[in-house]
Amino acid sequence: MDRVFNFAAGPSMLPLEVLKKAQTELLSYNNTGMSVMEMSHRSAAFEEIINKAEELIRELMGIPENYSVMFLQGGASTQFAMVPLNLYKNKKADYILTGAWADKAVKEAQKYGEARVLASSKDKNFSYIPKVKDFNQDSDYVHITMNNTIYGTRYTWIPQTGKIPLVADMSSNILSEQIDVSKFGLIYAGAQKNLAPSGITLVIARKDLIENCLDITPTMLQYKIHDENKSLYNTPPCFIIYILKLVLEWLKKEGGVKTMEEKNIKKASMLYNFLDNSKLFAGTAAKEDRSLMNIPFVLPNDDLNKKFIDTAKKQGFVELKGHRSVGGMRASIYNAMPVEGVKELVEIMKKFEKENS
Repeated sequence: MDRVFNFAAGPSMLPLEVLKKAQTELLSYNNTGMSVMEMSHRSAAFEEIINKAEELIRELMGIPENYSVMFLQGGASTQFAMVPLNLYKNKKADYILTGAWADKAVKEAQKYGEARVLASSKDKNFSYIPKVKDFNQDSDYVHITMNNTIYGTRYTWIPQTGKIPLVADMSSNILSEQIDVSKFGLIYAGAQKNLAPSGITLVIARKDLIENCLDITPTMLQYKIHDENKSLYNTPPCFIIYILKLVLEWLKKEGGVKTMEEKNIKKASMLYNFLDNSKLFAGTAAKEDRSLMNIPFVLPNDDLNKKFIDTAKKQGFVELKGHRSVGGMRASIYNAMPVEGVKELVEIMKKFEKENS
């Protein structure tokens, strides 16, 4: 079977090179005579894998030494609880509400303390990022969602929170563009968009922030426990961490995050340039806040939306249906999506517009 161009928001496509490498090592990894799926997480072979994954993520993101790197489970959704349980001191935090996931995060944090919505873009269906300059000085942290998968917006600037730790959900933009990790107190990201298949969550945390947690925090939800045990407190998803290592090796070979950011800007610009000049298709996010990873767009009515999705699918362009809260289409163009895929999608859109105008 020929491979399709997969524009899914997550789980998303993986680099073909990574899949082929995993295929060759599936039955026997590095002459061990067993698959990584069969391997003990306490073995020397797996210890090498997880240590290399951490080494690569530190190198690619320029992570300072005073930050811990953890590979956890439970998805980004578990982080909605882990963050307040571990970072609450005054039991007060500020959240900037920019979409469905940010909304879930604040509601979870409200179970354990006073989680305040400092600003929101809900008034325009989360189509923009509110500009916030003033923060409550009694906050234990400020939480943002860096890229909003459903609504196609992203932070093109980093809030200046001063001494208040900035926490960021980077599930859908991790490793897609260069960031200064030192400007954040804690970063978390579900793997299934730019890192690996679903099953692990990357957490990068400043060590001084995770020394103490609320007394009610279960052991499995304590960052300090996972940090002290090098992400091996319990049996981790070994094969997913192995795939993560392969993705990171691929990313380094491709030129690192700087090169990937340049490619992502090129891909997104292709699609946005078409949308901005189209008489039939239209983007839904505010231009100044548009995502490099997730691009929602619509046609004049639902019948045309469905017709386009069906037309594209027949030509091998799949998972383009938009989220129900926005409608229309959404093209998720993560790191693994080649420039060719976006270029050909635009050609399909041009032809569709000509035939349906």
